[in-house]
Amino acid sequence: MDELSVRGLPLAGIKVVEFCAVAAGPFCGMLLADMGADVIKVEAPGGDALRTWPPLTGGYSENFASLNRNKRSAVLDLKNPADLSLARTLVLDADVVIENNRPGVMRRLGLDFASFQQQRPGLVYCSISAYGQTGPRADEGGFDLTIQAAAGVMSVTGDPQGLPAKCGVPVSDFASGLYAAFAIAAKLAHVRAGGRGAHIDVPMFGCTLGIAALQTSEYFGSGRDPARLGSAHPRNAPYQAYQASDGYFAIAAGNHRLWVAVCEAVGLPELPEDPRFLTTTDRARHQEALKEILEIRFRERTVDDWIAVFNGAGVPHARINSYSSALADPQVVHMKWVQDLPLPGGARTRTFVSPLRLDGHGLPVRLHPPALGEHTESIRAEFSGKLKEARS
Repeated sequence: MDELSVRGLPLAGIKVVEFCAVAAGPFCGMLLADMGADVIKVEAPGGDALRTWPPLTGGYSENFASLNRNKRSAVLDLKNPADLSLARTLVLDADVVIENNRPGVMRRLGLDFASFQQQRPGLVYCSISAYGQTGPRADEGGFDLTIQAAAGVMSVTGDPQGLPAKCGVPVSDFASGLYAAFAIAAKLAHVRAGGRGAHIDVPMFGCTLGIAALQTSEYFGSGRDPARLGSAHPRNAPYQAYQASDGYFAIAAGNHRLWVAVCEAVGLPELPEDPRFLTTTDRARHQEALKEILEIRFRERTVDDWIAVFNGAGVPHARINSYSSALADPQVVHMKWVQDLPLPGGARTRTFVSPLRLDGHGLPVRLHPPALGEHTESIRAEFSGKLKEARS
């Protein structure tokens, strides 16, 4: 798989200033950078807090590296008038600003959308916050855990009789970053067509409710709160994880044809005629009984055996992979999604690159994740002329 050149990337030439830390905002910035945008990450003197998160390789955070490739880092003390002036100059030169501070912080600094709207009518300004820029909860902070709790995710995650559990992947952070990147790209297309810029308000709370469309629609349609089902599905069966003799695997028989194929594969061809399992709705209603019947067969053989059986039967299936196993999957290797990544100071690691392809080409890692303030002086020099113009 060849990688695209920078000039072939759809956001080549787009300038982005990122005033973000930890996950949602930096992920959004990286998505734009992967697509070719020139992203300047503005960090406080202490740096993005994610820089301290282990594991550390050569003293550098692997977590930070995973969200900040293809960016430049400038350390600016926004309480310092000279640094604040440079920050304003960066914004005036930019096409896009991303910030994930609490509402009001950027306004107090004079770096909010309204401060630039007249001078930069085409500016796309994206604010990511816990609950949005206005409303009764706008002043509240939030992290992925508290947003998952507030938005209902923890009420449907885990086993039916289990304690409240969050999704193991920080879905609120990353869904919000995805919503933000999508909105920015859409608005950039509008600006390129002659339209005006805009202030994009990305509330993590709303984004997390937005990706729960199946759960919210279940409530709207039934008046009942969706419940925890473990790995099971509220409207499909067999569609969950099952126990074999040596571990677990998942199958998803999402239609009647696949249901019949499952029955034939496990040697129970009469099961589709059972009155409890005639339709998808019937099977979902009686899925605990169905699970007991199927697992009697599944426990007779190994995971490897059942993977081979369902592969031959054409039934969607998967092992319950660890991340080490998932990253070693032959499809990951074929797509070249895991690549070496140099770190500041000479250390090297591996990273999962953008999974996207454009015309069969992967998106390149053009810049290693930056050291704190690695590009501060070069950026000062790059913008020194514009700073002098602003002062005159």
